[in-house]
Amino acid sequence: MEPQYLLILVVLLGAMALTVPVYLCLFFTALAGFALFTDIPLIFLVQTLFRSMDNFALIVVLFFILCGNIMTSGSIVHKLIRFANVTVGWLPGGLAMAGVMACAMFGAISGSTVATVVAIGGFMIPALIENNYEESFTLGVMTTAPNLGIIIPPSITMILYSMVSSCSLEGLFLTGFVPGLTITVAMCGYCYIWAKRNPGFKAAPMPTFTEFWAAFKDGFWSLMLPVVIFAGIFSGAFTANEAAVVACVYALVVELFIHKTTKWGGLKKIMVNSAVTSASLLIIVAGATAFGKYLTIENIPTKLSELIVGTISQPWVFLLIMQVWLLVVGMFMDCISATLILTPIFLPMLEKFEINAVHFGLLMTINLAIGYTTPPLGVSLYITGAMRNKDLIYVSKAAMPWIIIQISVLMLYTYWPSAVLWLPRAMGWSVD
Repeated sequence: MEPQYLLILVVLLGAMALTVPVYLCLFFTALAGFALFTDIPLIFLVQTLFRSMDNFALIVVLFFILCGNIMTSGSIVHKLIRFANVTVGWLPGGLAMAGVMACAMFGAISGSTVATVVAIGGFMIPALIENNYEESFTLGVMTTAPNLGIIIPPSITMILYSMVSSCSLEGLFLTGFVPGLTITVAMCGYCYIWAKRNPGFKAAPMPTFTEFWAAFKDGFWSLMLPVVIFAGIFSGAFTANEAAVVACVYALVVELFIHKTTKWGGLKKIMVNSAVTSASLLIIVAGATAFGKYLTIENIPTKLSELIVGTISQPWVFLLIMQVWLLVVGMFMDCISATLILTPIFLPMLEKFEINAVHFGLLMTINLAIGYTTPPLGVSLYITGAMRNKDLIYVSKAAMPWIIIQISVLMLYTYWPSAVLWLPRAMGWSVD
């Protein structure tokens, strides 16, 4: 490794070790690289920051954030949870299954893991504990199930990957359904097995058809939101960007005029919260883009590609090493920064090993989603830990069985690409 690259790495890792915010770590590392090792005027770095945020593709992310906040402030989340509980709550471990299903349904709207943890976890964790579920089991499932928020489309990570790689966003979205459903079923299966081995919790009675129908009618408008999004995108009625706007308008109309749980006076708070979240995301995008621009100028992606291609000859070995590497990266870096920085590095390697870029985008999404629940910097660990006043070690141990389930699904689809690519191909979207 050349001395200048070693210095850049030391600056980046040192800043992270000092718990400097990730976007500042990336920006100051890029600043050091431009100032010390290039002849490019620093005004170019400033221009890069502004251009990174002036990207039409980011609109879809910002509107899905707004949509998630509208749902969280209203009653859509509670109605989704109620419907999920009526559907499976009577089974052994049914309330935990309902939490997993609610995360899957909410993820099919919001596209954010953190939003799913706050919205679903804030309601389900007290409910599970009140029904005598063990605290470690409760925190484990409600820390990891929200990962479905960015695996099941729409997904912020997929949007950013598509923006960088120029892959079909609709095709990439479609690849997320199979692994998302697989993880949902696997986690529900584990809930059932755990409940059989650990009796003592309260189980809901089996609902009558009347009760099920009442829950369905009550949650109908909530359940239709993901249907509207995906039917519109994949029928060609509107694009993914337009879908985010449609989702916001739909959620707002439902909460204001049908559920009537959101008042006009509360819209200001929703808009401000969404603006703050969006601004935080854009700052991360700016920092990651600045660092990525330095890597590109130094031709580091090509050098790494040549080094790896010269060392590894088999695609399956490359995929294994990349998955392990991404799991490590996910422990220290948020999915937004990792996607923007690593995607340009990986793309030349994919061509060398003849690996489908859409397939790899899905693997990257799943992998970085798991990063939300892996210590030491897994955001979900801190959120659920704060809800029950538990430390990082306790929550990490509680999450470990569920993380193993998700990694197992990741490895399954790493080496079985046809299982996820058949759906977009069948629906006529280009993924080759």
